Amino acid sequence: MKTAIVTGGAKGIGKAIAGRLAHDGFTVVVADSDEPAAITAAAELSGLAIGVDVSDSAAAQRMAATVLDRYGSIDVLVNNAGVTGKAAPVHEYPDDEWRRVMAIDLDGVFYCAKAVLPSMLAKGSGRIINIASISGKEGNPNMPAYSTAKAGVIGFTKALGKEVATKGVYVNCITPAVIETEILKQLTAETVNYMVSKIPMGRVGQPREVAALVSWLASEECSFTTGAVFDLSGGRATY
Repeated sequence: MKTAIVTGGAKGIGKAIAGRLAHDGFTVVVADSDEPAAITAAAELSGLAIGVDVSDSAAAQRMAATVLDRYGSIDVLVNNAGVTGKAAPVHEYPDDEWRRVMAIDLDGVFYCAKAVLPSMLAKGSGRIINIASISGKEGNPNMPAYSTAKAGVIGFTKALGKEVATKGVYVNCITPAVIETEILKQLTAETVNYMVSKIPMGRVGQPREVAALVSWLASEECSFTTGAVFDLSGGRATY
């Protein structure tokens, strides 16, 4: 049985992704900074829970080592863990909040990919799926750190995808618009309304819709796609 790691897999989009991959036949590792929530989510899927701070490179390495020791392979990594950060204009944005968002949303993607790549390259197969955001394409006002970090995830996806294109490891990312999860509670109503107003479909997305796209990107049917960015925004951006 193949193994998939989903960071930030205890809640929201990550939990939906973990559930879909378990349905697809993967053994799912729910990796989350909230270890108790990860344990609960993993138990529902007969999977493994790992408490991990993705902004810590050593912790990401320990996560990969634990999974390899337990299951012998890492077939899929979904880099989903992230925070929106504080909503504020650039001239008022706290330096420490900028670094916190960058550390989790961008550094974490790099650290986790770096941790799983050696085993994927050694066996000549693997899937890395990064959850970016539409804000990484278009930018959202008063969300400078989040928008910048997610733009970085897109750039990293393209660079790594090309780097390992002939190694059997495919790297892609998804750029959701507003998805109906608990993370919306971190934002003001004004910010959420602004983002929804930009969506031609006139609604927020659902976690299951993100999970469905991840399911294909994690599958063997995804065989000629790497370094790609998939819009999931109700028509907000189509490039």
